Amino acid sequence: MDEPSAAVLASTAGLAEIDFENDLLTTAPGFSQGMDFAEKKTDNNVEATDICHKSAKKTLLDLTKVLTGDDDAWLSDDEQWEKEDEESSSAYRKKIEEIKLNTDKVLSSDDLAKLTGKSEKLENVTREKLQKTSKEEWAVWVDVSAPVDDYYKRVPDPAYKWPFELDVFQKQAILHLEQHESVFVAAHTSAGKTVVAEYAIALSARHMTRAIYTSPIKALSNQKFRDFKQTFKDVGLLTGDVQIRPEAQCLIMTTEILRSMLYNGADTIRDLEWVIFDEVHYINDSERGVVWEEVLILLPSHCNIILLSATVPNTMEFADWVGRTKGKKIYVISTLKRPVPLEHFIYTGNSTKSSDENFLIVGAEKQFINAGYSKAVEAKKARATKSSTAFGAKGIRQGDPRQNKGVWLSIIHMLRKKSQLPVVAFTFSKRKCDENASQLTSIDLLTAAEKSEVHIFFQKCVSRLKGSDKKLPQVVHMQELLKRGIAVHHSGILPILKEVIEMIFQKGLVKLLFATETFAMGVNMPARTVVFDSLRKHDGINFRDLLPGEYIQMAGRAGRRGLDTTGTVIILCKGDIPETSDLHRIILGKPTKLESQFRLTYSMILNLLRVEQLRIEDMMKRSFFEFNNQKNVPQYKSELKQLKIKVGAMKPIECQYCSDLENFYVHCKEYVEIRNYLQDLFLSHPQMVKSLIPGRVIVVKHDRQQQQLGLLLKVSSGGNVKKFTFLLLTQNDSPSCDDKRTSEEDAHVMDGFSIEFFMATELYLPEGASDHVVVELKPEDIIAVTTKTIKTVAEKVIDDYKKRQIPRFKDDPPSQTTSIATQELLRLTESNLHGLPVLDPVNDLGIKDMSVVEQFLDLKRRRDSLSEFRCLLCPQIVEHLNQMKANMKVKEAMQKVNFLLSDKSLQFGPEYGQRIEVLRDLRYIDGNNTVQLKGRVACEISTNELIITELIFENVFSEMQPSEIAALLSCMVFQEKRCSQPSLLPSLEKGVEQIKAVAEKIGKLQKECGLTEPVEDYIEGFRFGLVEVTHKWASGMPFSEITSLTDVSEGIIVRTIQRLNETLRDVRNAARLVGEPVLCQKMEDASTLIKRDIVFAASLYTQ
Repeated sequence: MDEPSAAVLASTAGLAEIDFENDLLTTAPGFSQGMDFAEKKTDNNVEATDICHKSAKKTLLDLTKVLTGDDDAWLSDDEQWEKEDEESSSAYRKKIEEIKLNTDKVLSSDDLAKLTGKSEKLENVTREKLQKTSKEEWAVWVDVSAPVDDYYKRVPDPAYKWPFELDVFQKQAILHLEQHESVFVAAHTSAGKTVVAEYAIALSARHMTRAIYTSPIKALSNQKFRDFKQTFKDVGLLTGDVQIRPEAQCLIMTTEILRSMLYNGADTIRDLEWVIFDEVHYINDSERGVVWEEVLILLPSHCNIILLSATVPNTMEFADWVGRTKGKKIYVISTLKRPVPLEHFIYTGNSTKSSDENFLIVGAEKQFINAGYSKAVEAKKARATKSSTAFGAKGIRQGDPRQNKGVWLSIIHMLRKKSQLPVVAFTFSKRKCDENASQLTSIDLLTAAEKSEVHIFFQKCVSRLKGSDKKLPQVVHMQELLKRGIAVHHSGILPILKEVIEMIFQKGLVKLLFATETFAMGVNMPARTVVFDSLRKHDGINFRDLLPGEYIQMAGRAGRRGLDTTGTVIILCKGDIPETSDLHRIILGKPTKLESQFRLTYSMILNLLRVEQLRIEDMMKRSFFEFNNQKNVPQYKSELKQLKIKVGAMKPIECQYCSDLENFYVHCKEYVEIRNYLQDLFLSHPQMVKSLIPGRVIVVKHDRQQQQLGLLLKVSSGGNVKKFTFLLLTQNDSPSCDDKRTSEEDAHVMDGFSIEFFMATELYLPEGASDHVVVELKPEDIIAVTTKTIKTVAEKVIDDYKKRQIPRFKDDPPSQTTSIATQELLRLTESNLHGLPVLDPVNDLGIKDMSVVEQFLDLKRRRDSLSEFRCLLCPQIVEHLNQMKANMKVKEAMQKVNFLLSDKSLQFGPEYGQRIEVLRDLRYIDGNNTVQLKGRVACEISTNELIITELIFENVFSEMQPSEIAALLSCMVFQEKRCSQPSLLPSLEKGVEQIKAVAEKIGKLQKECGLTEPVEDYIEGFRFGLVEVTHKWASGMPFSEITSLTDVSEGIIVRTIQRLNETLRDVRNAARLVGEPVLCQKMEDASTLIKRDIVFAASLYTQ
């Protein structure tokens, strides 16, 4: 079709009627503001210019910044957080130039004074603004102490409404979310942090964007999926083994899944507006904390961040790191207020007679009550038997295990009488949880109606299981417990049973729950009371007291909002009562700080090398681990500028003799460094320590004298440095020396060095009448230890000298002891001007270590070589050397600052180099760090990527059956250190040996490349305790039978097989990438074989 001509257009109806002068719209349909074309006349040109500048400032959009925004997120050498300072300085200079230019163009001479005043004012305002910007912090503290009176005016149309009035901290968070600002909300358990997450999800739905909610554990993701699905319809779930509606507007996932999406550039990220990180304090987890840091660093700049955490002491520091890393302000909203205050008790009862022995030790106002503690000690003392007379604060004796049942019966009796059920009893042992629950056969806490409700709900949930799974001992046992209102919750319980218990608990039908620490992590499941079986736990290494953060997290489960005025926390004292200092620290101490658990992994290195978005060095720089160092980068750059100016202003030393002076200085510095190191070694030798007694004559340097005899009076230790008190000879008329020294921070290795040290050939001898002084010297001031001693009473010499320093006794003569010592020291000096015999480190001390002996010989050679330098002939050598020292100090300072600004200063730098070497030797990358086929395969594998890749490329699985492959790969995900030994078929035994051989090869290579992990530890990291169980399961054996093959609990077996399925899927993808269709099919078959029955029963939360 041809385009219409102008004539046709002109004749079109309505067009001729438009008046282009008066009828044009100034505001486009749907917009609140538009463009005003009317001319504005002003009497003052200056004001017109100002208006123009202001208007331009308001309306102009710098498209270059928008278009290059993503590039700025990956700045490497020039750090992101200094960029704003440089841009601000440039803008400032440009603004001043514009003002000057406009002055010439616009103003008449009459207005010159007026403009000068304006420009100076503007310059001052701009400078102040720039200074403020350059010192700007990325973390902004939000005050939640005052009410938000204008909340409903500022948010007239909220994206989501609740049936209750919001707390101040929730309102403040929502106000910032409405402004598209990132927030860090730190509050106690049950305070209502989820409100902030819900509002962000509602906002993204309104904006037709996406929100991602991440959690540290899969079980928590499942629970949140159920909760959010009831609130928002468009919700999806992504975990390792489940994908439900991945296209949904709100996605709930584990942090590992989000990391994988970021590395793979998933399309979901493009539409992402909000990322919610729940349980941020989990970043302290040594194994998985690094995942949080990776995700926060990799998130694109258009994503806003919501951090939800329990109360931690360094929220500002962490928020500052996130803000600097992402280039956006993080608003910190923290509240220590508990919706339901807690009261902490000590319980000393052990029978129904003593069930009232419950003593308040910390009140709702967080004050420690000494009277309550004293009463608890007295109650314990009153019941002490002859066999156990120790009581009170004398260490933690755990009590008689035979009384354990009596203690629990008595406390349940007390809580029931006071209507303080339900109760969560935290016990830090899975075995003890089971034992405690099994002992209480006589306890029944439910009514008939409640029993019926529990029975119906339990049968409904269990009906989903097949055949013999319904009759599993754990299922039958748990049903019996639940009918009496008792339950157990720990990692050994079958996942589906744990979900049943959680749901019944939320209905209020579990009155007594024995749980491990993991129950305190995650969704809001409060009880009336929390009981601690003990305040000590085993952390995988040894037994220790609970940390305040751990105690607070668990104690926070006490108190139901809207139901209880206070929450009750009870500490059982089966043995001795803890000391008050321990109780203070645990109950009222500060929670654990958020600390970086950043570490380098092969997966991280390969993924970053593959995507090429971000250098590994930049990942390390942006980590929370390096935050404090990188925060000082602007300061280092400023120092570098000053140092460069100083270096530029240095004048060369013009002297015909001193051409080698700099080389001489370098050799002297090396000599002094080696000498100081060997001196520490020398003086700390056991034989030398015995020799350094009062009365020993030692050659020292002091003040301007480089070699003089000193009489040792005392050796003392101040901090980490030994100090030696000496009696020294001085000139009678010489001015007193204060022996001022530079501070430790400003000290330089060459501060005490003088050219006279090498030129002095004789001991110092005072001319004419001599005097003496008592001084403290450091180890580096000692030149040599002689074989001579002088008999004296050192304390008398020191006391006499101190006395004569008092003005009143200033003119008193020295005591006889001091005079004899001084005269003997003078006689020794006069008769041995060329030196006394000294203790030799090899001959006298008997040092046999050849490397140390070599160092002493090298030191002597270095000293002898110094006399060969031509600069020593210079008549002004002292002045020239001092000038050279000053110059070199500045140059060394500049080298240090340059080092701190370079990648070499990164603490993980050496390890990165070592891991790169391992990857090159295994041919995962080439010499240019380009990822090869093996490297791309390793990127497909989420755990133990090196060994699994090696097994694939060495064809270890090629001759095996799918069930055997699944059995052997279980060693990659099984983590229990102690379990019964499996009985393996010969084919599986062979496979185990092959895996160990490959592990040994990798372990040795890592050791050769400099990594510190012992080869044995690397091999032991692969645990084969469930190989038999997995093989039988993959071969079709019912779950009820495989539990008899091992002492590993049912829950651990299920979790291991579930994680194994993820590994099989990874290996399948790797085989597809390599082009191994047979192995790919075997992995599919193995996955099908293990995905059945109770092990892969769907989560109740997702139904």
